[in-house]
Amino acid sequence: MLRKEFRFTAFFLVLGLMLATSCASKRKAASEPFNTVIQTARSYIGTPYRYGGTTRAGMDCSALVYHSFYSVGVTMPRISADQSKMGKSIRTNEIKPGDVLFFATGKRRKQVTHSGIVTETSRGDVRFIHSSTSLGVSEDYLSNNYWSKAFLFARRVLD
Repeated sequence: MLRKEFRFTAFFLVLGLMLATSCASKRKAASEPFNTVIQTARSYIGTPYRYGGTTRAGMDCSALVYHSFYSVGVTMPRISADQSKMGKSIRTNEIKPGDVLFFATGKRRKQVTHSGIVTETSRGDVRFIHSSTSLGVSEDYLSNNYWSKAFLFARRVLD
């Protein structure tokens, strides 16, 4: 009987230890500010595009960036062109999750009109979340022909 109790106790001790360490690693990952920014942005997936919109009923790209960074205490300007002046400039090969991408989607090739947040980088390809006029809040790849042609530069707001 004593042997059975020992196994039972040991099992729950090991299980508790496994749960405690897995929770600790999840807390650490979630505590990284860029993870919170990305999680917040992803919580808006499916929200329709609305020019000037700032709510889940409809939002534009700069509102998505604004709300996502606000979740970690960073107040970004409300307009993409103004957001493009925040943080520090980074080279394309230095892009990592949490960085902000800026695009010229209008008639003026060098004027910032669109922004998105990097969610993943893999084998040189960059995935980002943004609010597009056609799909609303969704994720796309910088290697997409349309976005690669419209891409201007990236900035790092969080260090």
